Amino acid sequence: MSTRSLKSLSKDEVKDLFNSVDTILTDCDGVLWLHTKALPGSPEVLNEFRKMGKRVFYITNNNVITRDDFLIKCEKLGYAAVKEDVLTTSYLTACYLQDIGFKKKVYIVGTSGISRELNLVGIRNIGVGPDPLRVDVATLVMQDFKLDPEVGAVIVGFDEHFSYPKMLKAASYLNQPDCLFIATNTDERGPSRVNDCVVPGTGSMVAAIETCVGRKPFLVGKPGAYIIDAIRERYNVDPKRTLMIGDRCNTDILLGTRCGFKTLLVLSGVNTVEDVMQWEKSDKKEDHELIPDYYIGTLGDLLPMLS
Repeated sequence: MSTRSLKSLSKDEVKDLFNSVDTILTDCDGVLWLHTKALPGSPEVLNEFRKMGKRVFYITNNNVITRDDFLIKCEKLGYAAVKEDVLTTSYLTACYLQDIGFKKKVYIVGTSGISRELNLVGIRNIGVGPDPLRVDVATLVMQDFKLDPEVGAVIVGFDEHFSYPKMLKAASYLNQPDCLFIATNTDERGPSRVNDCVVPGTGSMVAAIETCVGRKPFLVGKPGAYIIDAIRERYNVDPKRTLMIGDRCNTDILLGTRCGFKTLLVLSGVNTVEDVMQWEKSDKKEDHELIPDYYIGTLGDLLPMLS
């Protein structure tokens, strides 16, 4: 399998590609925006898709915000959206616990985005916010450490306050075999183009706890089976007429590959053309599943091709 630059296509080939698509699924961080700033041209491209009669949905592994927060951000940055168009991992985590009839309390390694989505469906939760190591570990374990007997699940998402006490508590709850272990996503790092900064992602926090407890979590986000089923059930998409756009190949592009979607990698986030070229040379089937059908520098580069 090999990838193609959209800029290498003729005008007729680009027209044929987008005429073959009814539905656009797009990642957000690294595709539409970086942190609080829209990537140039991206709002205009999504608006153009809608003018062309395409359905546009937002599929993000971000667990920091709720769907309501997401809509506020979209409005601020110029993206049209309604709540039904949005799948965040904070929302999907609440959906999953509802699906299985969960009635206990949740310990969260993560942000208020998760806790607020859980609150909306009546699921009790603890753990959000700073939990620094205020004493030495021996004192913490011998004197200050207590588990809440009502906790029946641990959710691990992105947590800017990730700390040793949080890891200790999560692992201790998960030491009970009937305690559920849920990860919003396993993204290794976040997109960043500032000062060569590497932003550790949720996956680094999940891996730390996974290493300690010796078992793998149930994955809610891309490219797991749960979000694939959610997309199919909620959006009723025709895989052959759907395009998945993303900046990360082991989540966005792999999701598209597993669903039979067309795939487009934008180079404004995590993965590079060099990454793709290495996978093309590989003999491993799993590497070939990461190869997008097409790539382009930024989503905004599409605008003159759609006009």
